[in-house]
Amino acid sequence: MDALAVVLENPRQLALRRLPLAEGSGGDIAVDIEWTAISTGTERLLFEGRMPAFPGMGYPLVPGYEAVGRVTSCDATSGFRKGERVFVPGAAGCFGEVRSLFGAAASHLVVPAKRVIACDEALGEQGALLALAATAYHALRGGAKPDCIVGHGVLGRLLARLTIALDAAPPVVWERDADRAKGAVGYDVIDPAANTRRDYRVICDVSGDASLLDHLIAHLAPGGEIVLAGFYSAPLSFVFPPAFMREARIRIAAEWRHEDLVAVRDLVDSGKLSLDGLITHRSDATAASEAYRTAFDDPSCLKMALDWRACA
Repeated sequence: MDALAVVLENPRQLALRRLPLAEGSGGDIAVDIEWTAISTGTERLLFEGRMPAFPGMGYPLVPGYEAVGRVTSCDATSGFRKGERVFVPGAAGCFGEVRSLFGAAASHLVVPAKRVIACDEALGEQGALLALAATAYHALRGGAKPDCIVGHGVLGRLLARLTIALDAAPPVVWERDADRAKGAVGYDVIDPAANTRRDYRVICDVSGDASLLDHLIAHLAPGGEIVLAGFYSAPLSFVFPPAFMREARIRIAAEWRHEDLVAVRDLVDSGKLSLDGLITHRSDATAASEAYRTAFDDPSCLKMALDWRACA
């Protein structure tokens, strides 16, 4: 069996290639992928060759960690059934010598069943958003919910929606781009230049901008916390005295865990968390090269979804 896959041969060299799929072993299931989403964080860094040293890093590679599809093969102990719709957060070395980082952008995958979760039929392409929702949920665990979020992309919107879904007060979201500031539901989006507050208890940054830390510290209340929930390719630093005077805390939100994925899936199923309006662009997977460039270069593109259903 083989798969049609997005392959980054080298930085800025993207191709669609047929790759042989490794046979599954005990505990693996096979999935026909229906949709994958393009990450403008980690996938952009991989595309541009700016990804910091990372386990498994190297070219050529199959990117992607946001996929939804249907189970085509599984054993009786997997917990899944043939034809069931599932979310797949990436592959685990099923492409042989081509690295999987993170390996979901392909028409077919062989993956460990323990990494996959079932999702509602009604979700369709929105099922691919569960990874970012889990990322947002993980950033909110273990502390006070944010009263300020920096960035109104998909992750910023999910953070704001989850904050409200978890019964906290609606946060304020900072966004400089007037078009991206649109689409808020139940919370306010402001240009940070218009912000007058310097008493935020928790500021959650999803901008990925390593230069913002001093500015964010200046808007904290004493004892306040900054949560770094983006992915930063440049070194982070800050001026010590202002942070010292506020006794500021800085927390890094690491990669989500399986339990985060289950939690957000359940919030979506219950109706408390909506994934509507986050996928703004769609493309056939056969036009992946153009789709990736749109995802990275078009400011109007919140999230691009690739449709793999016509790829045999």
